[in-house]
Amino acid sequence: MGNCVGGSGSNDCVNPQTRDVTNEGHHQVKADKGQQGYPDQHGPHPAASGATKSASKVPTGSVLNRPMENVRNRYNLGKELGRGQFGVTHLCTDKSTGALFACKSIAKRKLANKDDIEDVRREVQIMHHLAGQPNVVEMKGAFEDKQSVHLVMELCGGGELFDRIIARGHYTEKAAAAACRTIVEVVHTCHSLGVMHRDLKPENFLLLNKSEESPLKATDFGLSVFFKQGDVFKDIVGSAYYVAPEVLRRSYGPETDVWSAGVILYILLSGVPPFWADTEQGIFDAILKGHIDYTSDPWPSISQGALDLVKKMLKQDPRERLTAQQVLSHPWIRVDGEASDKPIDGAVLGRMKQFRAMNKLKKLALKVIAESMSEEEIMGLKQMFKSMDTDNSGTITFEELKIGLAKQGSNLAEHEVRQLMDAADVDGNGTIDYLEFITATMHMNKMEKGDHLYSAFQYFDKDGSGYITMEELEEALTKHGMGDPQAIKEILAEVDTDHDGRINYEEFVAMMCKGSPDADANRRRGKVVGGAPLH
Repeated sequence: MGNCVGGSGSNDCVNPQTRDVTNEGHHQVKADKGQQGYPDQHGPHPAASGATKSASKVPTGSVLNRPMENVRNRYNLGKELGRGQFGVTHLCTDKSTGALFACKSIAKRKLANKDDIEDVRREVQIMHHLAGQPNVVEMKGAFEDKQSVHLVMELCGGGELFDRIIARGHYTEKAAAAACRTIVEVVHTCHSLGVMHRDLKPENFLLLNKSEESPLKATDFGLSVFFKQGDVFKDIVGSAYYVAPEVLRRSYGPETDVWSAGVILYILLSGVPPFWADTEQGIFDAILKGHIDYTSDPWPSISQGALDLVKKMLKQDPRERLTAQQVLSHPWIRVDGEASDKPIDGAVLGRMKQFRAMNKLKKLALKVIAESMSEEEIMGLKQMFKSMDTDNSGTITFEELKIGLAKQGSNLAEHEVRQLMDAADVDGNGTIDYLEFITATMHMNKMEKGDHLYSAFQYFDKDGSGYITMEELEEALTKHGMGDPQAIKEILAEVDTDHDGRINYEEFVAMMCKGSPDADANRRRGKVVGGAPLH
């Protein structure tokens, strides 16, 4: 779980990973049982420094299994940095030293079941386990009171990796190699310590500060798990563009992290992801087919060493893929290796800029939608699923879904029910689980239909003219730290299909209903990416 927010209007921090609340395609099924038990997954956790000494007199928290403690005894919580369905991240200050951190508070009432609780426990445990690693964001302490669990994290104020690259305006293979090397070093460290990250993507690599020498920090370990050699995982997690084919086939191990790092390297070299489609399912289909373009620009001008490495990281068969250690030994990526100082085609930075800008506008709109959804709306969907799951199996079939929705008075047409089923049933086994159902129904009923989408449009259309003008777009994006003039022009060029210099509601809807570049559905605790809390 990262800690800072990008594009939130704050210059202090980027990406507080408060886990997405707007269903952009991150399918997580119930975590595999029997693969979360090492180290001691359920026993008491190391107390946060400064924990109450008179533990016997203090109630034990139900999530962290340690004496409860008020985080405000040690920290002053300041301005909000980001918000998700389960968590709110605030700037916080150590009362004794004045040092700045980020505190993510997860509301316990929103941890609906044992899996949710274990997710939080495991994240805390993994952060302790990785403590001291130079390129991993550091957790300063975990606290629990009656209402919330509070994670106090290192504050990363230097922005996201890609934003730094774009801001420099010049770019070489050597720079791409250095960035990729840091990412794979994190993967190697995690794997050597028995941790699989499972959600590697550019947004999860942040710079500690704004200096040119700032270290890069990996964040967001909320989907990470402990593993041992030979373990096979089946739950589908990750972000659409970065998810490995074996994850979609529900049989995978740590090799999936190398694939995700390979996707990042592909973007670093070309400016776009290797698998692209207008829908999340389309992206998944492309990943499973495995065709990757190495012929279009800029690939003819990319060195053979770089091409060799990215191909070996993106092998469809995980058994043929390089390990993290082998990647680090590759001649192109080594310190003082083959990667040259020759500038990469300038069009790559332009593509990367457009890719990032579109993500941010859509996520800002999704933030508005997410904030307009009430807990009561989601609770209704929970009850709907339970009524359909008559055998309490935790899954429902298409027929159960169709009959159940009709009984609930839903006016979804059969093809819409089929769309819902197909969107959630990634492995095609004919059933969807509770988390898939909640996300898909919330997505169809609350985002793509009606009031929520219009509310998001109105957020940008300040003067109520029925159009989002260049000025209104600039104002909204600048407020959230995304006000790069070139990026705004690129957003308009992409969305403004009738080329009248402004965005009407139909154009806005078309943008929102396209597949999201960082689809993150079915994450249990919403995460903030690029400044917009999703889901």
